[in-house]
Amino acid sequence: MSAVLNFIRLQDLIDQNALQGKRVFIRADLNVPQDDAGNITEDTRIRASVPAIKAAVAAGAKVMVTSHLGRPTEGEFKPEDSLAPVAKRLSELLGQPVELKQNWVDGAGLEGLQAGQVVLLENVRVNKGEKKNSDELAQKMAALCDIYVNDAFGTAHRAEASTHGIAKFAPVAAAGPLLAAELDALGKALGAPARPLLAIVAGSKVSSKLSILKALADKVDNLIVGGGIANTFMKAVGLNIGKSLVENDLVDEAKAIIDIMAKRGAQVPIPVDVVCAKEFSPSAVATVKDVKDVADDDMILDIGPKTAAQLAEQIAAAGTVVWNGPVGVFEFDQFGEGTKTLALAIANSKAFSIAGGGDTLAAIAKYNISEQVGYISTGGGAFLEFLEGKVLPAVEILTQRAAK
Repeated sequence: MSAVLNFIRLQDLIDQNALQGKRVFIRADLNVPQDDAGNITEDTRIRASVPAIKAAVAAGAKVMVTSHLGRPTEGEFKPEDSLAPVAKRLSELLGQPVELKQNWVDGAGLEGLQAGQVVLLENVRVNKGEKKNSDELAQKMAALCDIYVNDAFGTAHRAEASTHGIAKFAPVAAAGPLLAAELDALGKALGAPARPLLAIVAGSKVSSKLSILKALADKVDNLIVGGGIANTFMKAVGLNIGKSLVENDLVDEAKAIIDIMAKRGAQVPIPVDVVCAKEFSPSAVATVKDVKDVADDDMILDIGPKTAAQLAEQIAAAGTVVWNGPVGVFEFDQFGEGTKTLALAIANSKAFSIAGGGDTLAAIAKYNISEQVGYISTGGGAFLEFLEGKVLPAVEILTQRAAK
C-alpha cells in the first residue's frame, strides 16, 4: 500500500490561477438523510462539500455541482429523488443562490453560466448509464466542463460515470480538498505509520470484515477485535461464549489470523472479562464476568473493565490507531463502557488516529471526542476498502491522469 498518491489537487489549480472563467464540474457527496416530509435531518456531508465549492467560486470559476441521493431508478425521475432540499441548504451555507438544473446532461440550461455562479445538477444517479460507468454518459458530462473535480470520497470505491468515467475524458481531472484530505490521512495511517500501529476492527460479523482482518493481520502490531467479531475469536481459543452472536464457520479463519499475527510477534488481544446479559434489550441487566465464568445462557454484549483497561494501555502506547467499529452494544449504556473507555483512550492518546464507519462516527458523537480524533473519515465503504488495500477506482483514475 503506497503512502504517497500523486494526483492533481484543486488547490494546485487555484494556485496557478487556472480556474478564472473556467467551467468546473464538482462531484460531491451530498447523499444526506431526510425525513418523510423531505426535510434534511443531518447535513454533515453538505457542510463538508462547501470548502471545495467556495474555493472554486473565489477563484472565478463557473461552478456545477452534482451528487447522487438515495437509490433512484435510472431513467425514472421521482420527486423524492430530487436534490431540491440540498440546493436550498447549499444556498444557505454558501450565502448565494444555488439553482437546481434538471435534464442537464446535454447542457440544457448551462449555456449562460457566469463566473462565481453555482448551480446544482439534479441527482446524477437518475441518468441512464451512471452506475455502469457508461463511456457515452461520461463523455457528455466531460463536455460540460473544463475542469473535473472529485470531492466525494464516500463513492471513490465505485467506478461510475460521475466518479470515474468523466475523469477519463475531462480536459483536467483533480481531487477536491475533502478527497485529498482523506487520502492524505489514510496514506499517513497505513502507508508510513508511526509504530506501534494498532487497529480496532469491531462489529457484529467476522464475515463482513474478514478481508480487512486478513489484510491488517500482515501490517499491524496489535489487532483489537470487538463486538460479535470478538466472540468468534474467543471461541477460536476455546472459551465458552454461551448464546452470544458467533459465526461458527469462521472459527478456523479467526485461528488463522491469530497465528499470522503471532508469527510476526504481534497479537490479537483476547478479552479476560466481559459484560453479559440473559437477553438482548435496552433494559437487560448487565453482569461483569471473567471469561472462564460465562454460562451457557449468557450473551456477551461488551468487553469487561479489566479488558478495557488493558486495551486502553495498548492504545496509549500506540503511534497510530485505526478505528472501525464499537466493541460492544454501546447504544445501550450498560453495554457501552468498553467502547467509551477505548474512545476516551484514543482521545487522550498522542497517536495519530483515524476513524471511519457509521457506528464508529455515532460512538465518537456520543462520547464527544470528535475534536480529539486525528481524522474522521466520511466514507464507510471506501474507508473499509482502502483498509483492505484495494485500489479505489475513482482515485486510481486521478493518479493515472496526473501521470500523463
